[in-house]
Amino acid sequence: MNTSFRRLFSAMVAIILLSFAILGSVFLMLSYRCIVQEKKDTMAEHASFVSTQLVRIMDVNLNQDDIFDASALSVAAAGAEDVLFCNLDGVIRFSYTSEEEVNVLTGTVSEEVISETLTEGVYDGMSTLGLYEKKHLVVAIPIYQSEQNGAENTLLGVLLIAANMDTFSELWNSMEFAFLATALAVLCFAFFFSWFTCRRSSKPIMEMTNLVNRFAMGEYELRVDPAYTKRKDEVGALATAFNGMADSIAASEQQRQEFVSDISHELKTPMTTIQGFADGLLDGTIPPEKERESLQLISNETRRLSRLVRRMLDASRLAAQTQSGPPQSQTQFDLNETVAKVIISLERKITQRGLDMDVQLPEASTMVWGDEDSITQVCYNLLDNAAKFAHRGTSIGFYVVPKGKKVYVTVRNIGETIPAEELPFIFDRFHKSDRSRSLDKEGVGLGLYIVKTILSGIQETITVTSQDGLTEFVFTLTRSE
Repeated sequence: MNTSFRRLFSAMVAIILLSFAILGSVFLMLSYRCIVQEKKDTMAEHASFVSTQLVRIMDVNLNQDDIFDASALSVAAAGAEDVLFCNLDGVIRFSYTSEEEVNVLTGTVSEEVISETLTEGVYDGMSTLGLYEKKHLVVAIPIYQSEQNGAENTLLGVLLIAANMDTFSELWNSMEFAFLATALAVLCFAFFFSWFTCRRSSKPIMEMTNLVNRFAMGEYELRVDPAYTKRKDEVGALATAFNGMADSIAASEQQRQEFVSDISHELKTPMTTIQGFADGLLDGTIPPEKERESLQLISNETRRLSRLVRRMLDASRLAAQTQSGPPQSQTQFDLNETVAKVIISLERKITQRGLDMDVQLPEASTMVWGDEDSITQVCYNLLDNAAKFAHRGTSIGFYVVPKGKKVYVTVRNIGETIPAEELPFIFDRFHKSDRSRSLDKEGVGLGLYIVKTILSGIQETITVTSQDGLTEFVFTLTRSE
């Protein structure tokens, strides 16, 4: 498997090796040239020193060579170099070696070296001089004897300083070995550090990949190691995002399971009732005089199932709209007219239950922003809910109060007090208190959930309070005036 760790580590190793190869080559080449140039400069200084001694001796007495011998030998010994003096034809007159031996070299220096020295005034380069088996590093300068009374200088010959490259090669090899040993140690450290870094970078990704695969198989309790979420890099951001996603999916899965459970519960009762009475009618266990009553119960339960399905579809549609963001098209409408229409539509039901209405609306029009059909449904659900659970002979209050940029709509009734522990769940899907289950045989537990979903979709709020039998719902809308 071509993992990200292998790709990343291979790339880093390739970069390190290439960098070391380039830097090492440049360093070795420049250091070699630097050492050679330094050696040439040293040999040039030695040549200048020996030539000065030679000219001074020749000016005094051409036969007094003791001082010259001593200076030439000291230079040869100190620099591990050979000192040679030859005439213009290249014939060696004197030679001094690093072994403090005199005139051990005889013969004729190559014409090419003599010619270049006399033409250019100096020679530096690699040559056997026609005397050595191996090439030596050679620096050569012409020697002039100064003439008095303005006469031209007399060219006496050529002084040559020759250094054996074997000694130089040993020094260079030692330096090269030290460099390679150091480079190897640095490379080992770089490889280890690269491996550690790549491993640290790829390990969380591999672990999260494994978690994603297991999460997809239904293990919703899995989370990324908290140590990764504390990191201040992309891995930490990814781990935090994964855990957030996992929490959201786990919550959605729990809601889905609760939703299925609630639907199963809501469907079970009417379906059991329908099945029981239908079987009774078919097998004759229900007397003929009660058949009509049984058919009426079947019809009622069928309508209840229809309402449940319709409400579920409405709730699903509203939830999808809420998740997609705020509604893009909101219009202005008169809230007073909407409230009046809702009250008129429920007037018969309210009257049949022996209830009165206490409606307080502003005299002027109350223009608000929103979707008129959705707000109509909010008002209808709240008023219908209040009528279901209000005590007979009491009054239902419906108030619209503008305040600043908001309009506060209040729906209240007098009935059983909702326990304080149930208030936080009053807007959940299929939530019903024991009181409502015993009194409301028509409800499906989605009315208040739909109300909350609609208002949340337009960034409005709704609150509920219940104390001493007085239950009050208050929601807000934004004024358009």
